[in-house]
Amino acid sequence: MNRLFGAKSTGPKPTLNSAISNVDTHVESLDVKLAKLTAELTTYQQRMSKMRDGPGKSALKQKALKILQRRKMIESQRDQLQQQSWNMEQANMMTDNLKNVMTTVDVMKDTNKNLKKQYGKIDIDKIERMQDEMQDLMEMGNDIQESMSRSYDVPEDVDEAELDAELEALGEEAEFESSLGLGAGKEGADGMPGFMVDEVPQFVDEPPQQGKVKEAAG
Repeated sequence: MNRLFGAKSTGPKPTLNSAISNVDTHVESLDVKLAKLTAELTTYQQRMSKMRDGPGKSALKQKALKILQRRKMIESQRDQLQQQSWNMEQANMMTDNLKNVMTTVDVMKDTNKNLKKQYGKIDIDKIERMQDEMQDLMEMGNDIQESMSRSYDVPEDVDEAELDAELEALGEEAEFESSLGLGAGKEGADGMPGFMVDEVPQFVDEPPQQGKVKEAAG
């Protein structure tokens, strides 16, 4: 049975890329044959163009006809192989796209699983409570800053009449104290304030003249 149908192949199965490569190699070999046949046809055409009609020219024409038929057959095979290669390339692109889609789906599944696992650990109520506490602390801080920066009540509506009255009262108080002798210790014998009377230092032999003291006072 193995001699009739052959033994079961145990080697690796051919891939789509290897099949495309084999077909492309075959197409290239056919292109070489077609180029050779075209060169032969060109040679026959040049020879027949220089010959007169007759048996010799007819014989060359028959040979050229056979070469043309062979070339057409090879061109047909080449076209079929090129179409097969193109179909396999399309199938290969679809396979690659499908692999990319499946990879993307797997990645999205894993990402979705990880996101659910991570978000499952987050308590949204706890976050909202924390946000409320932060807002309360911010408001409390603003209240503290406002309290620390407030100004005390300072009377600002003092007019000139009140100032004149206050100065007059201070003057009367000073005259009253002077009349009672409270300011005698602070002034000199002729009514001069004590800070304007020159005191004689201990290292000066003669006291200053009284006239110079009055001039300094004036």
